[in-house]
Amino acid sequence: MGTARLVKNPYVNRASIEAPVFTSVNFHRSIPGFVPTPLREAETAAQRLGVRSVMVKDESTRMGMPAFKILGASWASYRAIMKHLGLPEHKKPTLDKLKKAVAESGRELALVAATDGNHGRAVARMARMLGLPCTIFVPQGTVKSRIKAIARNGAEVIVVDGNYDLAIATSAAMADDVHVVISDTSWEGYTECPQWVIDGYQTMLKEVIDLIDEGLTPEPTVVVAQMGVGAFSCAVARAFAHRPARLLIGAEPTVADCIATSIEHEGRLTIIEETPYTSMAGLNCGTPSVVAWDTNKAAYAYVGTVEDADAEEATRVLHHDWIDAGESGAAGLACLLRWGKEIGLREDDDVLVFVTEGVTDPINFARIIGPESDD
Repeated sequence: MGTARLVKNPYVNRASIEAPVFTSVNFHRSIPGFVPTPLREAETAAQRLGVRSVMVKDESTRMGMPAFKILGASWASYRAIMKHLGLPEHKKPTLDKLKKAVAESGRELALVAATDGNHGRAVARMARMLGLPCTIFVPQGTVKSRIKAIARNGAEVIVVDGNYDLAIATSAAMADDVHVVISDTSWEGYTECPQWVIDGYQTMLKEVIDLIDEGLTPEPTVVVAQMGVGAFSCAVARAFAHRPARLLIGAEPTVADCIATSIEHEGRLTIIEETPYTSMAGLNCGTPSVVAWDTNKAAYAYVGTVEDADAEEATRVLHHDWIDAGESGAAGLACLLRWGKEIGLREDDDVLVFVTEGVTDPINFARIIGPESDD
C-alpha cells in the first residue's frame, strides 16, 4: 500500500493481448429485464478534463441491479453449473435451458461467492432465478445497505472477521459436490470461473463497440477502467487493445493498489496483505487475479491510484451530468481528474469512462452530494 501516485507501465505490449470473445451475448439477452445500458455524454466532465468529449457507459442500472456484475456472475454461473453437472454446454445457451438442466439433474446444488457488494448480489440474484440456495461471504465493515441488498435476493450473508481476501478464502473452502463457487478472482487450481466472469463482461463492451462501429459515438482515444482484482479491466483491455485508442488507463484505490504495486515490483504479481477501509468498496481488493494479470500488465500505459476524496469529487462531477454513481463507479473519472495533466490528456481527446456501479451506499452518497436547491 503506497501513496496516491501515477505509475507508468514499462511492460505495455497491446499486440500480445487476446481478442475479445462475445459468446455470452445471446445468453444475457435471454434473461428477463435485459436491455443494453446507455452511453451518455458528460459535458461537465469533459470541461473539467479539458478534452473534446467524455462518454460514460452508465452501468448504474443493469437488469434491475446497480452494477454490471450480473453479466459476469450469470455467464460464469451457467458455465460452472453445466460443468459441475457434467453436461455439455448448449449451442445456443439460455437461462431457461440452464433452469431445465438444473431441474432435470435432480442434484442438490447451491451457489457460493465472496464479495464486497456487487458481485455477491449478482450471484445471489442468479441463484434466486435458478431456485437455488446461496451463501455470500462479505468482509468486516461492509455497509449494512449492501448486506441487506444481497439478503433481499434470498442469500445467506456471512460477515467474516477480516478483509475481502479472507472472504475469498472462506468461500473457496466451501467448494464440494453441492456448493459451486462463483468467484471473479482466481487462485491456484481455480482459474476457469474467473475467466468466464471476464467473458461475461464482454456483453457490455460489445454494446459500446457496436455504437462506435455504427458511427453513433466517437472512437475513444483514451479509455479508463477501474481495477479491483483486475477482471473488469482485463475485459476492457481485450475489447480496446486492438482499436485506435492511444492510451488505456487503469484506476485503483491507494489503499488497495495491488496492480500499481505489481508493476512497480518489476511486473511481478504482488499481494497487498492489509487493505484498510475505502469508500470504493468494490475496488478494495489486495490480490490481483492470476488469469487477468498478464493482460492488464500488457494493456495499461498508466495506473493511477486515487483517494476517497478523489472519488467523491468525481461523484459530484458525474451528478452534474445527471449520472448518479457510487464511489467505485466514479473511480475511473477520479483518476483522470487527479492525473489527467500528468497523463497528457489533450484538447482533441475523446474519452471513454465506465460508471461500473450506481448508488449502493445512499447515506454516503447524500453526504457527498450535499443539499441540493430546487433551482
